[in-house]
Amino acid sequence: MAKKVLKFGGTSLGSIERIVHAAKIVKKEYNNGHKIIVVVSAMSGTTNNLIAHSELISKKFIKRELDVLLTSGEQVTSALIAGSLNDLGVKSKSWMNWQIPILTEGEHTNSRIINMNVKFINEYLESGGVAVIPGFQGISKSGDITSIGRGGSDATAVAIAKIFDTDTCEIYTDVDGVYSSDPKKIPVAKKINKISYEEMLELSSLGAKVMQSSAVQTAMMYDIPLKVKSTFTDRDGTEIFNQENIDYSKVVTGVAYSKDDAKITLIGVEDKPGVAADIFEPLSKNEINVDMVIQNISSDGNKTDLTFTIKRQDKNTASSLIKNNKKIKYETMQMNDKVSKISIVGAGMVATPGVTYKMFRSLAEEKINILAISTSEIKVSVIIDESSTIQAVKKLHKTFNLD
Repeated sequence: MAKKVLKFGGTSLGSIERIVHAAKIVKKEYNNGHKIIVVVSAMSGTTNNLIAHSELISKKFIKRELDVLLTSGEQVTSALIAGSLNDLGVKSKSWMNWQIPILTEGEHTNSRIINMNVKFINEYLESGGVAVIPGFQGISKSGDITSIGRGGSDATAVAIAKIFDTDTCEIYTDVDGVYSSDPKKIPVAKKINKISYEEMLELSSLGAKVMQSSAVQTAMMYDIPLKVKSTFTDRDGTEIFNQENIDYSKVVTGVAYSKDDAKITLIGVEDKPGVAADIFEPLSKNEINVDMVIQNISSDGNKTDLTFTIKRQDKNTASSLIKNNKKIKYETMQMNDKVSKISIVGAGMVATPGVTYKMFRSLAEEKINILAISTSEIKVSVIIDESSTIQAVKKLHKTFNLD
């Protein structure tokens, strides 16, 4: 008998029929003798609809009330799953974040789980029941409902797996595992049977939407076994495991891309100690995440060019902060919000020379210009024109034998 977390995403719960189907998966695991904690997202589209409602009220809808509004979606699916399980003859009960409670800290709309009470749910599991918990939410020390940010149900599931010391955490979604690229855009993408935490973390942070990156990071820190499976097929999913089991013989595991980036270049920046900190400090204080940073070497020792990328939604705020920043001097600012980031990821890159060259040569053969480059031990990322995104992904997929 194992203790398991089964997490169902929004697409798995997109209709009453799908909710009942998910409940039948839970029942099957329950009948196999396992103790089950179910974590649910809101029904697909619900969170976006709730955000749209808030924007009709105000473009600056207060964040505290936004958390109360957005977390209602998971409350609905928690009740529906628990109700469905009881109808199937499985004893089940839903808990809201404040009933457990799930304690969080940090800002509204982007909090993080720090602890939760295990007593009542463990007692319920021992009595033969299935516990259903809403993902994406918690409660602060001051008693306010908080949300963990978009995709936060994955983080909830992994935190529960850690705190309740479960044997495994299974993520159910609309694809039957992690793929070498987006199978909806790249039909020849193939399923990855096993992948390391490190590779999965890179892929998820670079645009792969199968799992939230913070959830993968937590699993990696505490060595929590993960499995990504399909709600709609019985095929084996993808196992995500620790670094000791990395297959270094495979050079590139996957190709990820994101199309929500913007590139900002400051030309003729005064080259002196601390100038980069002066540029990025206001962005940090305004919660704007800076991704790739490239600084040209100053030929005269006086001025240099600085390029960095941010999320497209932050471009106007970032531009305004830079223009109003009296601490920095530069000649001109250029912005390009029609770019995408393409990345290759693979543990085998550590010990294989020539990977970067192959990537660049492949893009050159497609006449795709590289606008910026960033590398790590198991990742190479480039910024290119957005219109060439799928062309680039297909080419790299073929170059590194991922078809």
